[in-house]
Amino acid sequence: MNSLPGISLPDAGRPTLLRHAPPGWQPYIQLARLDRPIGWWLLLLPCWWASLLASNSLHVAPNFWHLGLFLIGAVAMRGAGTTYNDFLDRDIDAKVERTRNRPLAANRISPRAAALFLAAQIGVGLAVLLCFNRFTIVLAPVSLLIVAVYPLMKRVTFWPQAVLGLAFAFGALVGWAAETGSLARPAVLLYAGGIAWTIGYDTIYALQDMEDDLIAGVKSTALRFGGHVRQGVGLFYALAFALIGAALYAAGAAHGAALLGWLCLGVHFAWQVWHLDPADGGVALKLFRSNRDAGLIFAASLAVQALL
Repeated sequence: MNSLPGISLPDAGRPTLLRHAPPGWQPYIQLARLDRPIGWWLLLLPCWWASLLASNSLHVAPNFWHLGLFLIGAVAMRGAGTTYNDFLDRDIDAKVERTRNRPLAANRISPRAAALFLAAQIGVGLAVLLCFNRFTIVLAPVSLLIVAVYPLMKRVTFWPQAVLGLAFAFGALVGWAAETGSLARPAVLLYAGGIAWTIGYDTIYALQDMEDDLIAGVKSTALRFGGHVRQGVGLFYALAFALIGAALYAAGAAHGAALLGWLCLGVHFAWQVWHLDPADGGVALKLFRSNRDAGLIFAASLAVQALL
């Protein structure tokens, strides 16, 4: 399939990467969402949170080698997940304005080429995984089962965001396991908080597609909440804030810089809810992307506390 140079999707960031990439690479960049890094950031942050929280609990310095491995793994596995998602959703994507120019939906790349690209990305993720301890190597692949069913959930339930949360927040378990070789209450609480956080921010993201989703028969929490979407997002953000705070307390890290970072995270959640306008897709996209900054602030606070 021939690619069309310079096609930028509506919710992509600055098209710098696409503009400078060879035309033949562009469909693969878009399949892996490398032109939209917010996805791998949101997959990475629970890994960083958990790794740094474990460092605080163990009273050791952050494991920067592991933090770097999580970065590589998040980019690779986010790309694998979106490639798989686009492979299954290519017919639905063709009916939705925001997604109709995706490489598979627009026939700019063949399903076979996409499958080979998927295998290559999984290979990178596997290479990263083998750098961790045995418990983590056994634990992490469980998330692939969740990833496998996620693209199908929007066809059968108004809660696909909850399934996405199970997958995206799984790094909270993996990050803790990588540092401790086991799971404990702080990791489980952080995982639950990450699920609630994901439901909140992905509901905001889904506001962009409500009209098209109705036409295509796709379900989402944005449609389920309807006119109460602000209250729904606020409820899940409040739950995320409480559970993440409980994880801090359980790990013995509810003080100093970590506590301040948690409070800043809560303020950011409140700011998002306050500015949410269900009728404005542009605002929804801006608020959704801002979760990277909120997550980085909390991660930085955990790193500072561990170093201190």
